[in-house]
Amino acid sequence: QVQLVESGGGLVQAGGSLRLSCIGSGRPFSRNTMGWFRQAPGKEREFVAAINTFTRTSYADSVNGRFIISRDNAKERMYLQLNSLKPEDTAIYYCASRKTPWAPIGQSETDFGFWGQGTQVTVSS
Repeated sequence: QVQLVESGGGLVQAGGSLRLSCIGSGRPFSRNTMGWFRQAPGKEREFVAAINTFTRTSYADSVNGRFIISRDNAKERMYLQLNSLKPEDTAIYYCASRKTPWAPIGQSETDFGFWGQGTQVTVSS
C-alpha cells in the first residue's frame, strides 16, 4: 500500500506560479513511478505529468514547457512546479503512484493504483 498527501495548492493570478508537493509513505518512495493528474469542474480527470524511478519524465501537451515534475527520494516527495499558469489550469490536482514498484512510466489513469486526496489550484484571469 502507498499513502499519498498533496499540498501547495491555492489561488494565483494568470501568469503566476505555484509548487505542488506530494509526500508518500508505505512503500520505499524510490521504487514508485509517480504522476500528477487533474480534474477541472465538469470534466474527466486527465494526465498532467509523470516521473519514473530513473527520473525520466512525461508531460501532457497542454502543460509541456510550463510545468516541471521532479522528485526527492530522500525526502519521499514529488513536486510539480506550475509556471505561466492559465485560467484553464484551474482544477483539483491529484498525486498518484503506479500500482507496482519499478513500473514503467505511463499516462493512463488506470495504471495508477494509489491516489492522494487532491489539492485545489485556482487561476484567476
